[in-house]
Amino acid sequence: MRMLEVESLTVKYGALVAVRNVTFSMEEGEIIALIGSNGAGKSTTLKALMGLVPTHSGTIRIRGAEVHDELPENRVLRGVALSPEGRYLFGRMTVLDNLLVGAYAVKSRSDIKASLDEVYELFPRVHERRSQLAGSLSGGEQQMVAIGRALMARPWLLMLDEPSLGIAPKVVAEIALAIERLNTERGMSIILVEQNARLALRLAHHAYALEHGEIVVSGKGNELLDDPFVRKAYLGI
Repeated sequence: MRMLEVESLTVKYGALVAVRNVTFSMEEGEIIALIGSNGAGKSTTLKALMGLVPTHSGTIRIRGAEVHDELPENRVLRGVALSPEGRYLFGRMTVLDNLLVGAYAVKSRSDIKASLDEVYELFPRVHERRSQLAGSLSGGEQQMVAIGRALMARPWLLMLDEPSLGIAPKVVAEIALAIERLNTERGMSIILVEQNARLALRLAHHAYALEHGEIVVSGKGNELLDDPFVRKAYLGI
C-alpha cells in the first residue's frame, strides 16, 4: 500500500489557482522533493495535504484512505505531521514546552518520553537548549526545534517546508543529515519542499518540479541533478 496518493489536486485562493491538477504518489519509506521558485505552489500543496487549506478538486489518499475532507487534527492521528515554513515557534515558551505542543495527540506518557529522547538524540543542540526560551535561539536551532515538534506527533509521514531557508550552511548540513537518518534508520516517509533544489534532489528518491502550480518535470532525484532543464532552471548551471 502506498503512503500517499495525490490525484488531480487543485487549490484556489478566490479566483487565483495556486495548484492545478497536481498528481503524484509516494511509497512508504520514500523521500520525495517538491522544488520550484517562490510562488510555484509547493507550500500550498503541503498545506492541502495537511488540511490547512481547502481543496477545490482532486483526491488525497493516505495509506489508501481518502482524507481530503478531513480536519488537520485527524490527519495528525493518521500519522501526518508538518514542520511549516517560518517555524512558528512560541518564542516566550521554553524549547521543551514547544516540543510538548507537538505531542498533544499522543496519550501515552511513555511514548512522549520516547519521542523526546529521539528528538534529543537526533538534535543534541535541542537537548542543550531545552530550558531556554525558543525566541532566544538562533534560526538554525529554531528550525531543529520546529522539526522536533513535528516528530513529537510520532508521524509516519513527515512534511518539511523550507527547512534550510535562512540558515547557515553548517546547520543546513546537520539538518540534511537528520533527514537522511530519519529515513534510513527509522523508515520515515518524508516530503521535502525546498528552494534549495540541489539539496532537495540530493536527498530525494523522487522529485517533482512545480511552476505556476503545475508539475513540469519529475524523476529520480539523482537523475534530475543531471537533467539539462533542471540544471538551467533550478540549479543555475
